[in-house]
Amino acid sequence: MQSIDVSPRVWERLLAVRAGLSCTCCGRWSADESTALALYGPLARRDLGPVTVAQIGQSLDGRIATITGDARDVSGPDGLAHLHRMRALVDGVVIGIRTALHDTPRLTVRLCRGQNPARIVIDPRGRLPGDAPALQPDGTRRIVIQAVDKARPDGVEVIRLADRGGVLAPVEIVGALHAAGLTTLMIEGGGITISRFLEAGLLTRLHVAIAPLLIGGGPQGLTMPSPAEKLSDAIRPQTRAFCLGSDVVFDCALNAEALAASQPLHAAPAQASHQ
Repeated sequence: MQSIDVSPRVWERLLAVRAGLSCTCCGRWSADESTALALYGPLARRDLGPVTVAQIGQSLDGRIATITGDARDVSGPDGLAHLHRMRALVDGVVIGIRTALHDTPRLTVRLCRGQNPARIVIDPRGRLPGDAPALQPDGTRRIVIQAVDKARPDGVEVIRLADRGGVLAPVEIVGALHAAGLTTLMIEGGGITISRFLEAGLLTRLHVAIAPLLIGGGPQGLTMPSPAEKLSDAIRPQTRAFCLGSDVVFDCALNAEALAASQPLHAAPAQASHQ
């Protein structure tokens, strides 16, 4: 288990990496600061092409909410800070219509410094009301992906895709967002939406943040549309575990691009690795 220290200078470096002005390799860092750069560096980098990451926060027993749907405090304070850091490092955040209607998230960056990502809602049948928090104007791009002809508030971009049996194909969603200039994406919720992108093989990496509580019932974190029947067929990503403080996050690399992104941009001098 690796502990992280997202010190102010670490965060400044990550924002510089996101802007293409620096790397995560060089400099003199403590061990925990280096670990923080290793965790967030793959999201900040823009030199390895498109990246689609998913993040889900859950309890020790794999639940994301209670049986009544209460999900507000599943993640601890450090887990929430982790989510906001991820938002600040990606181009756009994607949620499904169930999450948009039930949780009414703002999808903004509030617990760290950084730009708000584009807010993207998958709404096949046009159920999202125009006054939803995710659609409120604040200078950030707002995008709705839908299969119906429904007008949206001024300034909201609409991407129209074909209905595929009541859902929109994840591969078409990713392709449309790339065409719109958004290449580093985070699928934030909910569990069903994340599972569809995972099963479609479209995720570069998956962050599973686990908080130390037992809920005992309620919706599970990930439920695949076509789950493996044998353990030999289960997805076995290369995984790193990080201690955030109140929560533990498992960073799961799901393809070769994810493994490449975990490597440094270039070899750092030996004396610059640690203080």
